[in-house]
Amino acid sequence: MTGLINWFSQIISVTAFGFQSLPKRLGSSLTAMLGIAGVVAVMVAVLSIAQGIMQTMENSASVDNVVVLRSGATSEMMSGLSGDEARYISEGPGLVRNDSGAIASPELFVIINLLKKTTRTDANVPLRGVGPAAFEIRDSFKIAEGRMFEWGLNEVIVGVGARMEFEGLELGSTIPVGQEEWPVVGVFEAGGGLAETEIWVDSAVLQPAYRRGNSYQTVYAKLESPDSFPEFKDALTSDPRLNVKPMRESEFYSSQSEMLYNLITGLGTLVAVVMGFGAVFGALNTMYTTVSARTREIATLRALGFHSGPVVISVLSESLLLALAGGIIGATAAWAVFDGFRAATVNMASFSQVAFAFDVSANLLVRGILFALIIGFIGGLFPAIRAARQPVATALREL
Repeated sequence: MTGLINWFSQIISVTAFGFQSLPKRLGSSLTAMLGIAGVVAVMVAVLSIAQGIMQTMENSASVDNVVVLRSGATSEMMSGLSGDEARYISEGPGLVRNDSGAIASPELFVIINLLKKTTRTDANVPLRGVGPAAFEIRDSFKIAEGRMFEWGLNEVIVGVGARMEFEGLELGSTIPVGQEEWPVVGVFEAGGGLAETEIWVDSAVLQPAYRRGNSYQTVYAKLESPDSFPEFKDALTSDPRLNVKPMRESEFYSSQSEMLYNLITGLGTLVAVVMGFGAVFGALNTMYTTVSARTREIATLRALGFHSGPVVISVLSESLLLALAGGIIGATAAWAVFDGFRAATVNMASFSQVAFAFDVSANLLVRGILFALIIGFIGGLFPAIRAARQPVATALREL
């Protein structure tokens, strides 16, 4: 027991002495710390893009909603349903009904070309034709500015995200739809969901504008409860008149974001690892310099009876402290600069733009700091071993 206490006492003494001498190595210590901070900032910033896209998709989904596509379709762009098929779907069991019938919205999904505000490059922006039930299905929908479009008229309303990212979507402006210019009469919010990137219009006037006849891409509907989905799905998939794929809304949006999320996460991790190698070398250089500067000090302690273990822990502690400080600085910088920053990118599933806000979550901050500690541990391990293994007699000759 006495030996263990003595060992811990040595650790505290050697480590405290090393921390006290940090100001003498301020330049190299700051270089390593800021290098690690840069790696963490880039890592957190890139991964917050994927987190923001995922959050946007999650905000779009409701546990009570269902999406129906043609069987085999992976996105709305790939799907197609006739007017009769849309009617058969709305007759399915388990849907909420009111005096007008089932709360189901057959919807048309087309792409129009607009310019991004930031880069002035072409962007594919979703234009969605909806029915009256669409606003009951999206509970979070509300007009933020202007007014609702008039049914049967060539008028559009735009999501707040779309207006922020693309040119020509201000109230009173017009956008090209088919062969005509349609006025923007309102701006809407949808709880931060994907719909805020879209432009909405009456599907009945959008169909002839694009010569779609009586056809749609998808049907959105509201279930009586989440437990109604199996009954609804079984009825539709067993109906010989239909060849469709019913999905819970959460499942649909998850599948839409999976490819983009994995791509950004993979690239972000790769960039962080590559930059991390550079930071490790920086930390190695710093800690080797530290060990070199403390050679005589360490040798003297060893000659006085201090064990090699406390020396290793002392050097590692200093490296981890610098890494922790760098990680906190980098994570804080990423949060201050990028959290809530709005941007738009291409949704790989629909080849259209999706507007989102960077989401620097607490989980990402913790991951960034842990990554910094890994860099600090690797960067300090080999110099620490070298310091502990250096022969005392050789080191004392430098006195």
